Amino acid sequence: MRQWNTRKQMREERIAAGRGFATGKLVDPETLVDFLEAVLRPGDRVCLEGDNQKQADVLAKGLAAMDPARIHDLHMVQSGVVLPEHLDVFDSGIAKRLDFSYSGPQSARIARMLFGGKIELGAIHTYLELFARYFVDLTPQVALIAAVSADRHGNLYTGPNTEDTPTVVEATSFGSGLVIAQVGEIVDTLPRVDIPGDQVHFVLDAGRPFYVEPLFTRDPAAMTETQILTAMLAIKGLYQPYGVRRLNHGIGFNTAAIELLLPTYGEKLGLKGKICTHWALNPHPTLIPAIEAGWVEQVHCFGSEVGMEDYLAARPDIFFTGPDGSLRSNRAFSQTAGLYACDMFIGSTLQIDLAGHSSTITANRIAGFGGAPNMGSDARGRRHPSAPWLQAGAEADPDTAAPLRRGRKLVVQIGETFGEGNAPLFVEKLGALELAEKLDLDLAPIMVYADDTTHIVTEEGIANLLLCRNADEREQAIRGVAGFTEIGRGRDKAMVERLRERKIIQRPEDLGIDPLDANRNMLAARSIKDLMLASGGLYRPPSRFRNW
Repeated sequence: MRQWNTRKQMREERIAAGRGFATGKLVDPETLVDFLEAVLRPGDRVCLEGDNQKQADVLAKGLAAMDPARIHDLHMVQSGVVLPEHLDVFDSGIAKRLDFSYSGPQSARIARMLFGGKIELGAIHTYLELFARYFVDLTPQVALIAAVSADRHGNLYTGPNTEDTPTVVEATSFGSGLVIAQVGEIVDTLPRVDIPGDQVHFVLDAGRPFYVEPLFTRDPAAMTETQILTAMLAIKGLYQPYGVRRLNHGIGFNTAAIELLLPTYGEKLGLKGKICTHWALNPHPTLIPAIEAGWVEQVHCFGSEVGMEDYLAARPDIFFTGPDGSLRSNRAFSQTAGLYACDMFIGSTLQIDLAGHSSTITANRIAGFGGAPNMGSDARGRRHPSAPWLQAGAEADPDTAAPLRRGRKLVVQIGETFGEGNAPLFVEKLGALELAEKLDLDLAPIMVYADDTTHIVTEEGIANLLLCRNADEREQAIRGVAGFTEIGRGRDKAMVERLRERKIIQRPEDLGIDPLDANRNMLAARSIKDLMLASGGLYRPPSRFRNW
């Protein structure tokens, strides 16, 4: 007769094995490695919490210190491969298979290990995609998570960097898996309960806060005039004509420049209250001047940002905060908001091909893409209308009757024609395709597909791909904004001019923008110190960004 509770029995066995290293739920930090070896089994599916910011770093170090003769062939399912220990477990044989989303700081090393056969790749996912699979076919048997503090019953306070924690815990705990939490301290009373103790089986007092990367801090002092020009083009050529109010920004300097131009250039254009009012966005410090000037009505955050804690707590009308005053972020909810409730995604990439596909994969780096494909995709399940969505749909499909015509999300790629190291933004063949060939992948890791991309913005102008009626027009529109790259030099000049007459391509002068006006004096803040002052001293930048 079949047994129907084998997974719960296995969890109870793990709990029993772990109790020898714990007092109640509290694990002795001195025995962390022995504890992990007691509760883990070879071949386990393990979620080690860590995205592009928040890391369960102490648990990661403990995992990497285990004896591969005892624990091996783990299947790691995690948002971010960010810390060295995340890959050390593959070097030693503790882990074998990997499903992930993002690997920015480890992008070069992970490429070498994949090419060298050290890692068996499941897939590179979007965040939402990976979260969804936690509830279907990648449910963790063990989850190693991070929180700010816990009480002795195992209730957790996650603070402003809640991020992935509720999703990971929900899937693991209710899927009969084991949840182990790293916390900064044990307290008698929590500011608020973010994760109930009955979903947490063991707690490790790490004695210090978990690691958080200030990934979304952009120093205005490092912004170039070219980035300011692309920001001006985006505001006047996209935000204004479409009336974009609900949106998500990527993390590059081009979008940070847009945020800093809203209280200046945007004000000059009379756009306050008409654009950029509702956001799915990490709390970018460069958004502070726009918030203080009354541009922003509401922001829901994927995660937090180092130094922004006091500012967020002081602006509860803008940010989602708890009864303790601190931010409540949630990566899964904000990804869903960005996918279905926003009318625009605008972000940067490393490569764009002649069809409009874009990727952050190069020959020697596999950075993944996190949530960008969720933000940068046209949600086919959307059913509520909005003016920008309907306008974009009409441009893409003018022949279908309005009541039956689907709208379109605005998906914009913004950047300079030549990027870091003078690498061209536009290429004949994406590095993602080369990677797929090397690793014999069934699917190339494209960040944003061509059929989702609606506009491309460079210092050369804006290409509106919605208005293109065939592949030739699309290719020439892309070439038309590719500047002096090899792709740009290969344009059909006569056809590009015809596209410009139809406003498929718009140059700065077509929009009444003088590139000489694009200078740093236009920015609402020109340094990190300016951002701190704009916040009334509430923003406390990380030390590496302080030069005063």
